[in-house]
Parts: sequence; structure tokens; C-alpha cells
Amino acid sequence: MKSEAITSEQLYASKSNSASESNFANTLFEMNNEALRTTFSPYVKIQDYIIKAFENVSAMNVFVLAGTFLLMFTGAYMVYELQPEFYAFNSERLNSTIGFSFIVVATALLLFKVSFFVYNLFLYFKYKPIESVSDELLPTVTVIVPAYNEGKLVWQTLKSIAASDFPEAKLQLLAIDDGSKDDTWYWMQEAKKQLGDRLTILQQPKNQGKRHALYRGFNLGTGDVFVTIDSDSIIKTDTLRNLVSPFVTNENCGAVAGNVRVLNNKKAILPKMLNVSFVMSFEFVRSVESMLGTVLCTPGALAAYRKDAVFACLPEWIDQKFMGQPSDIGEDRAMTNMILKQGHHVLFQKNAYVLTDVPEKYQGLYKMFIRWGRSNVRENLMMAKFVFKNFRKESKFGARLLFLNQFLTIAMTIPFLFFMIFFIVTHPILFVSSTLLGILIVSSFPVLFYAKRHNLSEALWAYSYSVLYTFGLFWIAPYSIITAAKKGWLTRELPQKN
Repeated sequence: MKSEAITSEQLYASKSNSASESNFANTLFEMNNEALRTTFSPYVKIQDYIIKAFENVSAMNVFVLAGTFLLMFTGAYMVYELQPEFYAFNSERLNSTIGFSFIVVATALLLFKVSFFVYNLFLYFKYKPIESVSDELLPTVTVIVPAYNEGKLVWQTLKSIAASDFPEAKLQLLAIDDGSKDDTWYWMQEAKKQLGDRLTILQQPKNQGKRHALYRGFNLGTGDVFVTIDSDSIIKTDTLRNLVSPFVTNENCGAVAGNVRVLNNKKAILPKMLNVSFVMSFEFVRSVESMLGTVLCTPGALAAYRKDAVFACLPEWIDQKFMGQPSDIGEDRAMTNMILKQGHHVLFQKNAYVLTDVPEKYQGLYKMFIRWGRSNVRENLMMAKFVFKNFRKESKFGARLLFLNQFLTIAMTIPFLFFMIFFIVTHPILFVSSTLLGILIVSSFPVLFYAKRHNLSEALWAYSYSVLYTFGLFWIAPYSIITAAKKGWLTRELPQKN
């Protein structure tokens, strides 16, 4: 099956590849083999497959991927060689009360997770995105683009929205500069010159945060559906119509999540890893959640909301507090929760693509993850207040199962951190080897999933991402739990990417 996905080259040609991103595959086949190509078609298929699999692979990419596989296979070999040590370690735990209790809890959680995964597979294969409805049936839409220090990229974002295959008479486009310190307002004005009356640009008197910029847009919007798009994101021409079609086919649909991919995945290694992670998070996880009518988070990069559902919770949303402090993060997850609480369905549209910029350096990555982690803790606490009540007429089993999975993950984070520290201190070699083998086994599913949907060479980054997250970002989840009450966007003042 041919992939439906789009690449950053198709939508963002101005982001040129660096000189080091040479075509690794072509160097493998520089010989003239025209005769073989014309006389031995199976060879042609194999060669073309390998070339496609390894296109855009630089020397650094090869080094990182090779290092990842060396680590994982070394870990697997060490597990094999250290079987007596593993047996002694497990025997020691079985003979202690604390160790035995931990094994029982860990086994129960593993069984739950495996069962949950099998159920997810079943739902994933049943999922199908809703096809676009006709122009006549499309609702009126207000697109809101909040921007802070995005520079020229906001111009690209607005141009991609204006190029949408969506009836102009039904589309209102609002761009709101949230007190930027760079030339964002200039590029909004440039977009206004090109788009004329199709675009309305507004400027906040000072930086108040994304939530307040969206609030202003919601109050000025005239459409029956609000679409929010981040100012560092580019959409496909049919994205808007695909995104809002579920509101026509499902009268109880309150919100829709778009399919987020990485825009700058040709520039640096971290975006390559995140691109594979995003495919798993959206095309698999949100497909499953959509089958249960309970997508847990409509992403800021691309989301749509029924106007009536937004205004039913808007006062609570803009004044939301956590532990007495105004909430300045997690506005997308909060809006999703409040719409779910009203009994509405929240769905996912796999055919509504958006490409968004992600951090290219470790500092930006961990700060983004901390913000997401804190929001996840806060909104799971909020969801706990209504998910076991009669909040929806239809079955509530799916919503409760998804909540329980997230709750258990958060609840066990700190205990497993202590166990990990104990394991590292007492048996460092056993810990490293078993962890690397676990990465090899568990990460093979996202690799196969991405390879089937897209291509093999990019899929391999799932292994590198898992190694990075396990050894370099493991602290984020417990830190986010401990500091859940802290305020701050964190990534807003980072140096802008060139």
C-alpha cells in the first residue's frame, strides 16, 4: 500500500538539505548496470528498494544508526552470556518480600500492557479516516494562528492555509501576534499584503501566552468550526476539508485532531527521530483513541473544535488554574478534556496532514517534553474527576480504559525510577544489557509500523530514539510529576533556528 504521507520537500521547499545530506544509496550503485536492469527485473526491484530505503542517509546518520545497533546487539549478547547472573538476581528478588512484591506488580502491569496493546491492534485495523464531504456540506470555518517569535515561518504557514482546497466564502483566517520580539509582525503584514481581505491580522498589546491569543481568536471567530494551527506549521491543500468533515458526519463530534508530522526532519538527527515517534503517536495511538471516540489530546499544531463546544467551556478554560496558579501550558489538552467532559466525541483524521517544526537540539527537546509531561499530569487529574461518572450517553468503557492506562503509567513512574536506580547501583551490567535487549524487542514494532506505512531507512530511527529516551530523557517523566505545578512555556526564549 502506497503511503499517504507527505514530505517536507513537497510543502516546504525553502528548507534545503545541508551539503552533508548526500545520497548515500547512489554511491553504492555508481557502476553502470544498465544491462542487468534490462535483462534481470528481480535485480531491478531489489536495487530500487535499497536505493529508496537509504536515500538521504548521511555519514553521520550511518554512524548513529550503526552505533545504535552495535549497542543493542551487544546488550542482547551480554544477556545471553550472563544468564547465570540473571538467574541469581531473580532468585534473590523472589526470596525477599519487597522483591517478590515488585515482581508481582511488574508482572500484573506487563499483562495489562500486553492485553492493552493487543486490543489497540484490533482497533487500529478497524480505523478508517472519514472522507471529505462536498463543498456544499462543509461547515464555515475560522482558522486561528497564534504566533510568537516565529519570523518568516508564520508567512509560510499563512500561505499554506490560503492555498487550501476550501471554499473561500466559508473560510475566515485570523493571525494573532502574541507580542513577538522579532519580525513576526512584519511577516504577518507581508502575508496580509498578498492575501488581502482573506486574512485578518491582530497584535496583542503584550505577550500574554498562547491561551490568551487563542481566546481572542475564539471570540472574534464567525465560523461554526474553529481550527487552530501553530505558526510554525504547514498544511496540505486538502487538510482543512478532511479535518472538519467529521463534524458533518457525526453530530456529536466536538473536536478533531490532525495528523502531525515533522517539518524539519531533513536537517538534523533529533527531528528524524521525532518524525518516527510522531507517526506512532498519531497514526497508531490516535487512530485507536478515535475508534473509542476519546482522543486524549488535540494537538496545537492542528486541531478543530465545534464552536458550541468551545463556548460551553470557554470561561472555565481561560481561567483554568492548577494548585491556585493560572495555567499557562497545556491549552490543547485542557480544551480536549473539557469537550470530552461535555459528552462529545473527539476524533482523529489520519488524512489531515500538518508538518510542524520541532527542536533540533537536546535543550529544546527536553524542555518541550517537560511542558508536555506537566500538562499530562495536570489533565489526567482533571480527567479523573469525570471519567467514572455518567459523562457520555454512549459506552464509556474506552475512555475509562485509556485513562486507566495513562494513570498507571504516571503512578508507577516514581516507583520504577527507584527500582532502576537500585538496579543500576547493584548490578550495572545486568541493567544495561537487559535494557538494551528490551529496546531491541519493544522498538521493533514502531520500526515495522513506520516501514510499512512509509520507508525502511527512516523507520530505523525508532531504535535510536528509544536509546536516547531511555538513557538521556528518562528523568523527564518523574521530574514532570514532581514539578507539575511549575509555570512556564520553557521553549519560547530559546535561540531561533536558522
